[in-house]
Amino acid sequence: MPPLPKRKISKGRRDRGRSHLAMTPTHLVVCSNCQKMRLPHHVCPHCGHYAGEEIFTVEQKPAKA
Repeated sequence: MPPLPKRKISKGRRDRGRSHLAMTPTHLVVCSNCQKMRLPHHVCPHCGHYAGEEIFTVEQKPAKA
């Protein structure tokens, strides 16, 4: 039979153990080409540029009628 805890873990001790599980806001930076927000160290999904170079071309979505 596995060992069992001898005493109840208090709510404060239980919650302190979960303190590092809190959500953090996503860090965004401004794209140097199109001035829209993007993830750092990622290609911009709006214009396809990274570090001043065009990595891929972004196709325009057709307008809804």
